[in-house]
Amino acid sequence: MDLTIVLTAFQEVLHPTMLLYIMIGVFFGIVAGAIPGFTFTMALILAFPFTFSMEPIQGLALMIGIYIGGLSGGLISSILLGIPGTPSSVVTTFDGYPMTKNGEAPRALGIGILSSVIGTFIGAIILFLLGPVIAKGSLLFGPWEIFSLVVFALTLIAGLSGKSMTKGLIAGCLGLLIGTIGISPSGTLRFDFGIPELSSGFSALPVLIGLFAVSQLLTNVEELKQKLSVQESSALKQKVRIPYRRVFKDLYADKWNALRSSLIGCFIGCLPAAGAESANFISYDQAKKFSKHKSQFGKGHPGGIIASETSNNAVAGGAFIPTITLGIPGDVAQAIMIGALILHGINPGPALFTQQPLLVNSIYVVIIFSGIAVFFIQTLLLPLFTRITLIPKSLLVPSILLLSSVGAFALNNQLFDVWIVLLFGLLGFFFQKIDIPLSPIILGLILGPTLEKEMTRAFQMDSSFLPFFTRPISLLFLILAGISIIFTLIQMKKQDNHGEKYERLEEQDEKNKVI
Repeated sequence: MDLTIVLTAFQEVLHPTMLLYIMIGVFFGIVAGAIPGFTFTMALILAFPFTFSMEPIQGLALMIGIYIGGLSGGLISSILLGIPGTPSSVVTTFDGYPMTKNGEAPRALGIGILSSVIGTFIGAIILFLLGPVIAKGSLLFGPWEIFSLVVFALTLIAGLSGKSMTKGLIAGCLGLLIGTIGISPSGTLRFDFGIPELSSGFSALPVLIGLFAVSQLLTNVEELKQKLSVQESSALKQKVRIPYRRVFKDLYADKWNALRSSLIGCFIGCLPAAGAESANFISYDQAKKFSKHKSQFGKGHPGGIIASETSNNAVAGGAFIPTITLGIPGDVAQAIMIGALILHGINPGPALFTQQPLLVNSIYVVIIFSGIAVFFIQTLLLPLFTRITLIPKSLLVPSILLLSSVGAFALNNQLFDVWIVLLFGLLGFFFQKIDIPLSPIILGLILGPTLEKEMTRAFQMDSSFLPFFTRPISLLFLILAGISIIFTLIQMKKQDNHGEKYERLEEQDEKNKVI
């Protein structure tokens, strides 16, 4: 690692304009994360068009700030209301909300904020140490290795399938099918149905806005009459003063939990599409297993918040590893980051480290400063953020819908993209109703064209299938893909067995009641 480039990156990020972009991004990320139903992914999508006129690193600074702030912001509503602000803060409610009901909301918020900062720092350090190593190794990748890596990434669709693998596979295949629309790697126009706008395929941004933003907004319309309970409203009106001396003692007492959860978050973040949600649940499970007070988890134990929030924010550093080293998004947010880079003519991958070393090092520095901004902004403006969670959805929904449409139109300056947003919004809303997960669609859409392109390149260089199995790295990824499938099938079998056992116990209880 060239120390001169690292110092130059610090100098560039410390410029007042860059710091302003980071602060703005973190602020709006926290706001987005704190409002139930309005995720930071939506905020990233809405901010994307504003980066068109910025320098690459400025645009990334804004979006990284939103990303880091959003990962942390979800803890506010999770702790105060028991309503996850983002899907990645679900686990925080397990112990955060019970602490609020026990009159310890300020302590819980302090633990959550500092845990987020610790996770962000550890994730950035691991990205700084491992990113260049992985990049050098990935220079050995040919089309066979990249194809096998994408195959392995696509096996993670099973992990995103929720209760039904069949529905997850349907969603993943739909994403792959959508990715085939337009011009193929061989130059053939296909599946355009005579519509000129489809000749270049679907842009990822309108699809993302439709599936994740508009579909969620349509769901929120159904909940417009939902009101907070008296207890929750009173919790929000309390004057929040974080007892940091007590919070530091809590974190020091659970330091190994914080370190272990951060490492788990980084590792899960490295896996394409695994997501912060998986890291949360795994970290919480491990924290409970290693704790001397297992029975207190779920009743207001600080270790539960520490495990959730450190792993939650550490995912960011891990997720950037496949994004900038291999050009494969670690999650939906990273897919938007890749879109921002490509928009500025920068292709993520191993060559990025040699062609744009300053940009890569600036990403590390921006993540660190975003973590610092999270601490100061949340500490100073926490009373404001607690009020933001009460914004009526009757005002929020139409405002976001309008901004979403404007953002989609700004991409290519064509009304067709707005119709695509609405189409995929309705499709996503319908899929949510029938429990078909949306993440596999995006995974298939983003990785499908890469899979096809690399397969075409491989067969152009060698028409035989053998290189896929004779080249060691390619074979390793195919073996990992097989292991991933087998492991998922075993886990599903266990879940089915547990479900059958639970149903039998319920039937026995009913019989006993009758007797």
